[in-house]
Amino acid sequence: MSKKKIAILAGDGIGPEVTKEAVKCLNAVADSFGHQFNYQEALIGAAAIDETGDPFPAATEKICKEADAILFGAIGDPKYDNDPSAKVRPEQGLLRMRKNLGLFANVRPVKSYDKLLHISPLKEANIKGTDFVVFRELTGGIYFGEPRGRSENGETAFDSCVYSKKEINQISRKAFEAAQLRNKKLTLVDKANVLATSRLWRETVKDIAQDYPDVALDFMFVDNAAMKIIQNPKHFDVVLTENMFGDIITDEASVIAGSLGMLPSASLGTSSSLFEPIHGSYPEAAGQNIANPIGAILSAAMLLNYAFDMNEEAEAIENAVFNALEEELGTPDIVAESKAKTTTEVGDRIAELIKEKASVGA
Repeated sequence: MSKKKIAILAGDGIGPEVTKEAVKCLNAVADSFGHQFNYQEALIGAAAIDETGDPFPAATEKICKEADAILFGAIGDPKYDNDPSAKVRPEQGLLRMRKNLGLFANVRPVKSYDKLLHISPLKEANIKGTDFVVFRELTGGIYFGEPRGRSENGETAFDSCVYSKKEINQISRKAFEAAQLRNKKLTLVDKANVLATSRLWRETVKDIAQDYPDVALDFMFVDNAAMKIIQNPKHFDVVLTENMFGDIITDEASVIAGSLGMLPSASLGTSSSLFEPIHGSYPEAAGQNIANPIGAILSAAMLLNYAFDMNEEAEAIENAVFNALEEELGTPDIVAESKAKTTTEVGDRIAELIKEKASVGA
């Protein structure tokens, strides 16, 4: 029996609802494969500000550092989003958590599902068979660069985009290693015709590529990449990019799956790893039991795969999600309202499918 400790940071809005279903599926895996997962809950985001005044309290950081992996929901609350003068914000907790835990590599798979092709605004022929992964640098760039601020008269503002070769190197090697296990193709997305940081990225990645001669490396400006993701997403295998570009193009890519609620992600560091759906807190849906839990459930599959090296168990979750979609099971964002199920019902069925499949294979 494998025993693992998982920190649960449900967060705000729909975060607690979708995280609950992901835990339900992890428990189904534990029961089916003979593992023991121990969970410890901790506060983050607006929920943490309300309780402690800090969006990432020291107690939460301690729990995260002691855990074998972290399952995260979402953060954000309208009372902070709609108040530009707020001194403390939920997002500050997310950025600080990434920095303090050294979560430098964000991994976001983008995949199309045949049963959901019709709900995407893109042409079915263009997106059918899409399967690529984005490696986004997570702790550098314009989101963290100094100096930043406003002029004394408030008429101008400035942010700095800063990168070092070390930062570029550590995520690039992970991306190349992933490409070696996939279709051996890596695309660096940058803006090297304009930005000095992008030129450093391109130079550094070219040097690193020499250590991975089996991987074909190409380059694409971010504006062209954004267009290509819509026109021909099957062009991509592994995409490597900096923080802000990765933030934007992965949200753009969510239209391929048909809903933000479908996509999982992993944030990897040297000693910690965190797993979360890419969607936000969606406060309008909070408490209504209508949020799509599949992104959170697939994040749990990534947790098993990346953090615990439980590949068979991760595949069990992925197969259960696929089979649920084949049954046309889903929340209102992916199926007709007349057929839509609740967040809880979707989680229940996927957990049931995990157990059924494990029982048949036993």
